Amino acid sequence: MDAQGRGRADDVDPADQWVLNPNTGEYELRLTPSAPQSAVPGPRGSAPAPSRPAAPRGRTNTPVAPGRDVPPPRRRGAPPEEPLPGRRGRRPVKKKSSAKKALLWTGGTMAFVLVAGATTGYFYLKHLEGNVGTTDVGDAAASNFSKDEAFDILIIGTDKRTGEGNEGYGDAGSVGHADTNILLHVSKDRTNATALSIPRDLIVDIPDCRTKQEDGTDTVVAGQEDVRFNRSLGERGRDAGCTMRTVEAATGIKPDHFVMADFNAVKTLTTAVDGVEVCVEKAVDDKQSKLVLPAGKSKVAGEKALAFVRTRHAFGNSGDLDRIKVQQQFLGSLMRKMTSGDTLTSPTKLLKLAEAATNALTVDKAIGKVGTLKDIALELKKVPTKNISFMTIPVVDNPAEPTPVTVIIDDSKAPQVFDAINNDVSFTEVKAQQKKEKAEVAARLKGTKSAASDVRVRILNGGAAGGSAQLQLSYLQTEAGVTKSENAGNADAALARTTLEYAPDQADQARRLADIMGLSGAALKPGKSVTNSQGLPAMTLTLGKDFKGAGVKLNSAAVAPPRGASTADKAQCAS
Repeated sequence: MDAQGRGRADDVDPADQWVLNPNTGEYELRLTPSAPQSAVPGPRGSAPAPSRPAAPRGRTNTPVAPGRDVPPPRRRGAPPEEPLPGRRGRRPVKKKSSAKKALLWTGGTMAFVLVAGATTGYFYLKHLEGNVGTTDVGDAAASNFSKDEAFDILIIGTDKRTGEGNEGYGDAGSVGHADTNILLHVSKDRTNATALSIPRDLIVDIPDCRTKQEDGTDTVVAGQEDVRFNRSLGERGRDAGCTMRTVEAATGIKPDHFVMADFNAVKTLTTAVDGVEVCVEKAVDDKQSKLVLPAGKSKVAGEKALAFVRTRHAFGNSGDLDRIKVQQQFLGSLMRKMTSGDTLTSPTKLLKLAEAATNALTVDKAIGKVGTLKDIALELKKVPTKNISFMTIPVVDNPAEPTPVTVIIDDSKAPQVFDAINNDVSFTEVKAQQKKEKAEVAARLKGTKSAASDVRVRILNGGAAGGSAQLQLSYLQTEAGVTKSENAGNADAALARTTLEYAPDQADQARRLADIMGLSGAALKPGKSVTNSQGLPAMTLTLGKDFKGAGVKLNSAAVAPPRGASTADKAQCAS
């Protein structure tokens, strides 16, 4: 600070160092209150420019003549010289709309959004980059970040004890296990995202994984079969790359990058935003986590926020799956708070958030650079919170345990979820599609239905299992009364979904067959009839890959959100 005295540098509010540049409409960092900082860093170690001597008391400074270091003397009695253009002592007018626009960012996950939203100055970005820890996980992570593709980031919350006040959590001396795990998928078109929670007590096979030691050498940590997922990190020297490989082995989804944080992340982030609103259906008094909350809405921050996301005895059956639901609700509330108006328009809060987030994070080397973090933040900014779906991998109790305490993947439901993420299918879009199909059902299926005995239909196999056309024919004729049906063999091309094509004068027949088979309006295709083996007009039923078996009604939705799924824009009460 200068001799005029503005207090010690440590006492200056960081927000006061961010000043609006009237030429660009953006906030820039000023390291001193008196001089704007250049956007281009000077050479390291260069000496500061000498300051100009102060004018003698009672004398007015004169403008510096072009090409001179010292202002020329002025003759006694001469009229004062006009100031040079642009130096009339008035501050430029602030461009309010541009300043507001510079702050209006939004986001999907805590860390990346904060980095882009709070940092516009080069030096401060570099400072934040220095806060972030990095781990070299080799080919477990992508070598770079692509702004034009869908991407998957594994968010890992460890039970490692760091910082003051965390002695009561986690295992003493633990290097940190994969305690809380969320696979965040962001769609290619940035219209939606899916946050898939992975239970720490999920039984998986941990594959062999190559890790880099502190001395720079590589070593391979042997894998293990039928162990808890949380052991994929920390144990035997496993790093986050081992956890990424375990996710790929269990789900078929290869994470592109990882972000890891410990207990302090929840405490510091919630404190930085002045608390996060949570809701519980019943009053909570958990002796183990020391969480005490009244029924209804409350604000939690710091230690209480950490207790809220870690308690397992206050909700449901005191298991990890119920705790995951609470964590998802908490994360959705944190996202809404970070993107709220009082946060986005406060430089002080943004700076606190940026410091808290980056100090709490460890990431893979490919995204540890400031430019990459900012790119990710700008991509996440495009995803509306209403289109961020929270869900958990479908699981069932472990049948190998007399009293189940662990879970295994539900092979009847989980593959659909994994396929949807791998194929960039949004669960929020599925909901929209279901609404659209309901309207189509109302339009196409509304009206009279003919008798089953009047339905004439030819059945083709267009992608269903071998023999499906004949099995469905037998069912229709013997069980459903559709006696005027016949097997027409294989279709020319495979279809993902079953369809029924019919002529306008066959609509009543189509409605009857749709009722029998559970076809939606989307499966009904108005078109033309064909001639059957008796020379009479008939409809064409093509069994697609979604055909589930003779007599089994179809659901036209490609993927249905798992039970309990939620979205980030809605507040919910834990129970």
